[in-house]
Amino acid sequence: MIFSMAHIPQPTTDREIGSGELGEKCAVFGVYGKGLDVARLSFFGLYALQHRGQESAGIAAGDGEQVCLHKGMGLVSQVFTEDIMESLKGHVAVAHNRYSTSRNSKVKHAQPMLAAGNSALEKIDYGDMSPSLLDSISLCSGPDDGAIALVHNGNLPSTTALEQYIAAHSVASEDFSDSRMIVESIGAAMRKGAKLEDAIKEVYPLLTGAFSVLVMSADSIIAIRDACGIRPLSLAKLNGGFVFASETCAFPPIGAEFLRDVQPGEMAIVDADGLRSEQLAEGNQKLDIFEFVYFARPDSHLLGKSVYEMRKNCGVELAKENKIEADVVIPVPETAIPAAVGYARHSGIPMELGLAKNRYIHRTFIQPEQHIREQGVKSKLTPIPEVIAGKRLVVVDDSIVRGTTSRQIVKMLFDAGAKEVHFLSCSPPVKYPDFYGIDTPKQEKLMASTKSVEEMREYLGATSLRFLSYEGMIRATGLPESQFCTSCFTGVYPIDIKERAKEVRKV
Repeated sequence: MIFSMAHIPQPTTDREIGSGELGEKCAVFGVYGKGLDVARLSFFGLYALQHRGQESAGIAAGDGEQVCLHKGMGLVSQVFTEDIMESLKGHVAVAHNRYSTSRNSKVKHAQPMLAAGNSALEKIDYGDMSPSLLDSISLCSGPDDGAIALVHNGNLPSTTALEQYIAAHSVASEDFSDSRMIVESIGAAMRKGAKLEDAIKEVYPLLTGAFSVLVMSADSIIAIRDACGIRPLSLAKLNGGFVFASETCAFPPIGAEFLRDVQPGEMAIVDADGLRSEQLAEGNQKLDIFEFVYFARPDSHLLGKSVYEMRKNCGVELAKENKIEADVVIPVPETAIPAAVGYARHSGIPMELGLAKNRYIHRTFIQPEQHIREQGVKSKLTPIPEVIAGKRLVVVDDSIVRGTTSRQIVKMLFDAGAKEVHFLSCSPPVKYPDFYGIDTPKQEKLMASTKSVEEMREYLGATSLRFLSYEGMIRATGLPESQFCTSCFTGVYPIDIKERAKEVRKV
């Protein structure tokens, strides 16, 4: 095993403004194809999925004999150079953008994760070689390691079964993320003599929670999804090969043609024999509705529906439910823009871009100066007085979580001369924490779990505060409620959260 490491300054991360102060989840991407530059395709796939995580990025590539990997802290464009791309040779690759929902934001928890599958070798324990300040890792497995690489979108609220499995196979799991536990468990099964797909079958029942996972060997790639399909995962074809991605928006930039979604409970295998699949668990589709509301890019499709159209429909539903006398509709950039379009069209109130967003201020290696940090949301959003002054505003946002950002926005608009600020959320009140891959605060920090709507309005300082009804949100999708996980709004968790249930209080 050959490895090298480098220290680079760690950039600050950028969470989307406005909405919900929700941490992004993660993005997975994978490609298989003889004659394809799989690492370069993965780079541009991750680039298209950058919105799902900005803390770290990584690519692993296999050439039939060995697996080589590079990963580091920061954005895709900061982690990879042309020389690094040239070093990642092969015809199969998996890649990952990460926003930490499990463990700390360190390179040892960045993905892809590697493990050895050869029964004659120890596991690849590269993570313990890296000091906490190290911000990038490059390594290649030996040709006899039987190395596998794993990328994971989602979160396992309970890892007890995995911990017991790993312990039974003499693997120390201290400070392992849930993703590392999965790859080490699969590696342990392979070291007993199981083939990769059989090892995945053995470990699959131990995965309690949400997961869209890609696992690759040096010459194959396998996709698995939890039985509820809480996190999205799609499949496309490209020049005789196949591509997997968390969102369909990653396909057009590389010229891939969407085929279908990987089904809940499915295992899809791509190797020299082509594509085949097997159902590992009975599927019960429960896509996280926050993918529609907030996380997915507007040019993606989920469950066959346009994310842009769904968000625009949310605005229409908001307008139907809330008739407000106002002069202008203003979206909080970026995700609320389609909803503001829908609200404006249905209500007849003109829409203006009254808040300008600085997209880059926190995408830098330079830590903000103390005064800039104290500016908070003002360093990211700037009001346009010509749109705001003397006007009655309808401000459309996608969600409200803690309420701290929304409160700053309301004050900023009044300071810019707004006469009234009517604050509208495109989703119902967020009352419950997420355990499936969204970085939500603890329940007591969720504003709607402790305050009435009137108390929330007073806290925000808004003229009025309105939420889209739960029924209106479902109508906006054009799909049955039964196809969604809505746990943040209802407290109903479709996959057992086991010991984490004690953290939830019924509101």
